[in-house]
Amino acid sequence: MIVEKNILDEVVKQVMQALEKTTSQEPRSMDIPVGVSNRHIHLSAEHIEILFGAGHTLTRQKDLKQVGEFAAAETVTMVGPKGVIRGVRVLGPVRKTTQAEISRTDGFSLGVVPPLRDSGDIEQSASITIVGTQGSVTLSEGLICATRHIHMHTDDARHFGVSDGERVWVETSGTRSTILKNVLVRVKPDFCLEFHIDTDEANATGLKSGDVVTLARCREV
Repeated sequence: MIVEKNILDEVVKQVMQALEKTTSQEPRSMDIPVGVSNRHIHLSAEHIEILFGAGHTLTRQKDLKQVGEFAAAETVTMVGPKGVIRGVRVLGPVRKTTQAEISRTDGFSLGVVPPLRDSGDIEQSASITIVGTQGSVTLSEGLICATRHIHMHTDDARHFGVSDGERVWVETSGTRSTILKNVLVRVKPDFCLEFHIDTDEANATGLKSGDVVTLARCREV
């Protein structure tokens, strides 16, 4: 009987320790850091050489939060029917296809209407002329206004209970607090958790890079 009591006491002790450890752990936050995305362009190898010269490679200036991505020292000028925007930052690494991302306000300045698209979906998007230091390229398509989206590591996706390609709701705080619907979730093992919006949406909601938003709903209904 003494042996059985000792065993029972040990089991109770282990259970209590496990419960104490579980309750003492802070629950994972539902907060997601914000990254405001200003106008920029991703270039193909072919267009890099046309714009900056044969054999040119992008000069890494600043690493971005997403692994392997960086802001290059190179900039280009966008030329539209009604205006130009200078100093548009090139982002690396090199892409298979050139894609330029601007806000709707930028579109008004240029005289173009970029469609609202998920990144990579550029078929039949807007046309724009890109000017570099050594040449220019006129894109028949490739100019978009990128949809708001969240980058998530696979661990983050499990925590939030979502999967790649889902659309979720995001809630902001502050004097302009709102709920943003139809937010695309992108999941990859090398992604870092970050909510991306353009400057128009950031201004409208009072957000800046480094702020946090909260996942309000797990799935669109």
